[in-house]
Amino acid sequence: MTNIAMIGFGGVGQAFAEIIAERNAKLQADYGMESNIVAVADLHKGSVYDKNGLDIEVLLDCVQRDGTVETYPDGADVVKGLSSLETIETTSADVIMEVTFTDVTTGEPAMTHCKRAFASKKSVITTNKGPVALAYRELTELAEAHGVFFGFEGTVMSGTPALRMPKETLAGNEITEISGILNGTTNYILTEMEKGTSYEDALAAAKENGYAEADPTNDVEGYDVRYKVAILASCLMGVPLDSADIACEGISGLTADDVQAALDQQEKLRLIGKVKRQPDGSVKTSVQPERLKADHPLAGVSGATNAILYKCDLLGPVMLTGAGAGRKETGFSLLIDYIHYQKHQSRQLA
Repeated sequence: MTNIAMIGFGGVGQAFAEIIAERNAKLQADYGMESNIVAVADLHKGSVYDKNGLDIEVLLDCVQRDGTVETYPDGADVVKGLSSLETIETTSADVIMEVTFTDVTTGEPAMTHCKRAFASKKSVITTNKGPVALAYRELTELAEAHGVFFGFEGTVMSGTPALRMPKETLAGNEITEISGILNGTTNYILTEMEKGTSYEDALAAAKENGYAEADPTNDVEGYDVRYKVAILASCLMGVPLDSADIACEGISGLTADDVQAALDQQEKLRLIGKVKRQPDGSVKTSVQPERLKADHPLAGVSGATNAILYKCDLLGPVMLTGAGAGRKETGFSLLIDYIHYQKHQSRQLA
């Protein structure tokens, strides 16, 4: 039996809980996974812990009806009011699902959550970009030193396996270049601008459709993609980078005329994040709008869809496309890593 603690219980955390509730029997049959959510701690929704396991349906009903998990029924072993760090360090959890809202410039509070969990010999699965972009090597070494698992598939393209696929399915290839459309908000805006819509109106439509935040700076200035490029460089190219050192230009300066000028030349403007291996083993990185020829694999990617192109020395170019955001999709990214955690445990016991 694997005990799970959820640190953060917003849309993504709840989506993962729903997946476990819906598929527990199948996961047990297919992978031998017996799963038990024993604790939830959320800054705004409170906390609840039961060493015997929480009833997921009751838990979800509480948070969706009352906005808090602390209306969960009391019981002999039910404890409420633990902080996130107390939940990590003192509960019976084997795996910490870290899905808090995190400041990507500092990596907090997820950075501290990861370090405390590893020190407590607990595995971590997170969707937070900040810790991985800022401290990939340190965190992976800490996890290895304590013999625990560290999963972060959801940090680049949500549930689309942009990290797991190249590391496993493309194993044996040398990946010489990675380029991608890694932000659905900006791709949606550029696609709308191809229809003659102004940048301002396209951004307003992105907000209306839920693709853009009230403050879209992180997306439209390319910062979100820059963090993802840092993760790709660290995880797939083995070159840890400071995201601040990655040249970054967003799309806020583009006009409908710029987009139309590209179309007139049978080209498409796309915000591209890129990592390219150099002859000396270093990497060159960039985040910027690029004009792509109509026959370029990434040129045809429209709307809020994400895509990533790997250039491999043996296989040639391989493209992966799919959702780069979404409640259920990001919840699925936690499941991907959770299944691999189980495989990690099986290898440890072998």
